[in-house]
Amino acid sequence: MTTSPSPMDITIQNPIETTAISHDLSDGNGVALPSSSPSPILTHRKFLVSVEVCLKPSSTARVEDVRLAVERMLEKRSLSYVDGPIPVPFDDQFLFENVQRICVCDTDEWVTNHDILLFWQVKPVVHVFQLSEEGPCEELGGDGQLSSFNEWILPAKEFDGMWESLIYEFGLKQRLLRYAASALFFTEKGVDPFLVSWNRLILLHGPPGTGKTSLCKALAQKLSIRFNSSKWFSESGKLVAKLFQKIQEMIEEENNLVFVLIDEVESLAAARKAALSGSEPSDSIRVVNALLTQMDKLKTSPNVIILTTSNITAAIDIAFVDRADIKAYVGPPTLQARYEILRSCLQELLRTGIISNFQDSDYLMLPNYSTLREKLNAPDIQEAQPVLPFCKQLLEAAEACEGMSGRSLRKLPFLAHAALSNPNSCDASEFLCAMIDTARREHSELPES
Repeated sequence: MTTSPSPMDITIQNPIETTAISHDLSDGNGVALPSSSPSPILTHRKFLVSVEVCLKPSSTARVEDVRLAVERMLEKRSLSYVDGPIPVPFDDQFLFENVQRICVCDTDEWVTNHDILLFWQVKPVVHVFQLSEEGPCEELGGDGQLSSFNEWILPAKEFDGMWESLIYEFGLKQRLLRYAASALFFTEKGVDPFLVSWNRLILLHGPPGTGKTSLCKALAQKLSIRFNSSKWFSESGKLVAKLFQKIQEMIEEENNLVFVLIDEVESLAAARKAALSGSEPSDSIRVVNALLTQMDKLKTSPNVIILTTSNITAAIDIAFVDRADIKAYVGPPTLQARYEILRSCLQELLRTGIISNFQDSDYLMLPNYSTLREKLNAPDIQEAQPVLPFCKQLLEAAEACEGMSGRSLRKLPFLAHAALSNPNSCDASEFLCAMIDTARREHSELPES
């Protein structure tokens, strides 16, 4: 980190930028922008499937060399494509020394009934990246106090795995990915914004605890992997001019793709009609006006995307809401989402041995919601599935959690374990009974809406 006469000027080098490869938005990793969209794109009757390649922290290999080596490996092995990891080949010394993991992504949107894509149906699009381990950077203001925003270099180790861990109604994450890819693609193609308008502004709204902020962070992380060379700002205070001055400095570097998160945006963009009626101070009007003015200035910059969240949508100024290209409601998890969240929690407790009922490793993979429903509707095969009673209890726990936020669901297994009389010896069935009781207790204590 280096400083200049301006106290806001920070220069942080992205580890990837040491390689001899262009980071132009149209081809940040040797890949055209349209191919970064997770929608089912066909090229010569083939699907474009994203393959993400994470380099080891110690790797100094050129991104282009790694990308070509992975493409050769995929072609040589004639793999089928389904979401999940691909083993790094031991017999390829170059990849083995430089690559930490390889993962196929986003195929679940294109296939149904647990189908897989065969190698001849697929054109893999390889995205090579290296996680930044620098963590958030905070700056001191002129009065010696910490500023109201943090800065990360993306993709960041702190956000690694966040996208995969978030579970929402089907299609929400893909919708946001497609929007961002289209916004950047329109910019790269030079579409006249006076004829076709887009602001590169996303508003996620809904009750607290539903994962809006985490989804913004995960989306920025995912896009930085697809497009490379990104900066990330998170802001929740009221230093509007200082924040946007910093952003303007960063977007002047055209090879940077900048993401701005304004969390709980209603604290900045409070409805001006409340201020005019006397219920809000006049300072609120100035803050809203400053925010809208600064956002309109950013509209002319092709390399910035603004992500905002709100718990109280009705409190946001209508002029701000109208500027949002996409307004997505993030509500409490559905039954399917609740089951999948609890399943991922239980899977982790089984992996770590905290729950010690199933010794056979085959039983460690609990069926997802769709598979469970299929098995429950086929009584003739239930007797041959000893894991099903466990999953029925898990489904009962998910049903008992109606109305709980994703944040509360992630805490539920811990609270259930803390309620056990003998937590050091934990039977799976006993644990799920405790989790159901805990869920019902937590649900009864939810505040009335």
